[in-house]
Amino acid sequence: MKRTQTFLKRTAILIAVLGIVACSGMSRRDTDTVVGAGVGGVAGAVLTGGSALGTVGGAAVGGVVGNQVGK
Repeated sequence: MKRTQTFLKRTAILIAVLGIVACSGMSRRDTDTVVGAGVGGVAGAVLTGGSALGTVGGAAVGGVVGNQVGK
C-alpha cells in the first residue's frame, strides 16, 4: 500500500512538472490554472491516501483556484 502511494505521489509531481514545462506559450492565467491543478491533484492524493477520486477532485478544485488567482 505504501509503495502505491509513493508511486502516485511521484507520478502526480511528474505530471505537474511536465505541465509547467509545457506552459511556455500560455498566458499567465492559463499557467496559474495548470499549476493550481497540479498542486491540487497532489494535495488531493495526499489527503485521501492516494484515492483516484481525491486526486481528480483536488486537481479540479486547484485548477479553479489557480484560474481565479490568475485574473
